[in-house]
Amino acid sequence: MAFSGEVNDPESGPDPFKETSKELNPNLNGREIREAFKLPEHHILLVANKFQTGFDQPLLCGMYVDRRLAGIQAVQTLSRLNRAYPGKDTTYVLDFVNSSDEILTAFRTYYQTAELADVTDPNLVFDLRAKLDATGHYDEFEVERVVKVELDEKAKQGDLIAAIHPVADRLLKSYKGAQLRWQNATEAKDEKATKDAQDEMNALLLFKNDMGAFLRLYSFLSQIFDYGNTAIEARSIFYRRLIPLLDFGRQREGVDVSKIVLTHHRLYSKGKTPLVVNGESEKLPPITETGSGSVQEKEKALLAEIVAKLNDLFQGDVTDDDQLVYVNNVIKGKLLESETLAQQAANNSKEQFSSSPDLPKAILDAIMDALDAHTTMSNQALSSKRVQQGLKDVLLGPGQLYELLRKKGGCQEAAGDAL
Repeated sequence: MAFSGEVNDPESGPDPFKETSKELNPNLNGREIREAFKLPEHHILLVANKFQTGFDQPLLCGMYVDRRLAGIQAVQTLSRLNRAYPGKDTTYVLDFVNSSDEILTAFRTYYQTAELADVTDPNLVFDLRAKLDATGHYDEFEVERVVKVELDEKAKQGDLIAAIHPVADRLLKSYKGAQLRWQNATEAKDEKATKDAQDEMNALLLFKNDMGAFLRLYSFLSQIFDYGNTAIEARSIFYRRLIPLLDFGRQREGVDVSKIVLTHHRLYSKGKTPLVVNGESEKLPPITETGSGSVQEKEKALLAEIVAKLNDLFQGDVTDDDQLVYVNNVIKGKLLESETLAQQAANNSKEQFSSSPDLPKAILDAIMDALDAHTTMSNQALSSKRVQQGLKDVLLGPGQLYELLRKKGGCQEAAGDAL
């Protein structure tokens, strides 16, 4: 088992686990894993973010993949198998996560020659520096204070802590304060205050992400471009010390799945697909718009969930966009026009609303109204109780029909049984 750093697992033991721990790799006997793996008694190597590059072991013939791979990372990881050895006449990959099309696209890019579609603008570093400076989370004096300690050979760890701690402490307190305001506003059902607090937390998360983007960009471009600017290098040192101290965490919404237990699973073959690498490859894009990211919007995640659920309901030549428009716009739009459903949602819990005898009838009426515009899906929905129930589940789940109806009908604080 190979991994970097330490892993804390109180259930397995009181002390942190390392790669060299006897509990994980009892037969290392002081050897490195790459050397021990050459021995005949070791046939399987389990890795976590390690040995994906620079690991030349000709004995490797098979790989099990259970994590996302894309681009150059996919090529480098899977290419660990491309080493000749006497008697080794085949290799195989069992991938539980990635599609064959994604892997093929990655390999085509680097198959013969990799081309850039355009050049990377070295001024992106200055743009990102200006964006980070404009946040006001630090000033020039604080940057220089950290750099001075970092470059002083006689400086001690305490000096560095004293230099960087005020900035980190200020940012952590800002995030904690915003998080507390978010919790209070959520409990009070104050939408504006909730949004303001969420925006403040998102801004701090993006600030941290932008510092990371600056370090990656500067580390890459400084190898080929002489910036001749000490302020840029100073910020590189400052950000590198500040980022590890900003353990913001993230406010997540969703269902608690910590107590879910896997009881069974099924594997099935979808057939063999030959991946022909030679063909038109995509050019590598240059680095653009660095530091322009945003925190993933909940609405986009909900739309993706709706599409995934609808793909299991409808059959035939129906695109994702068709399904999304049909359910999330047409059907839900018709249901939102119902004053009866709005009042029921406003005065009942979601479970009670789900059992309303008016809801299935309203869904059926909406399907019939949409018949002319969306014949294929409407016919399937009208002739299948399974599809009708599936539509109801989607609308009450990621479609958020209940929440929208409650808002329309005027939510009552005390939800009673009013159906």
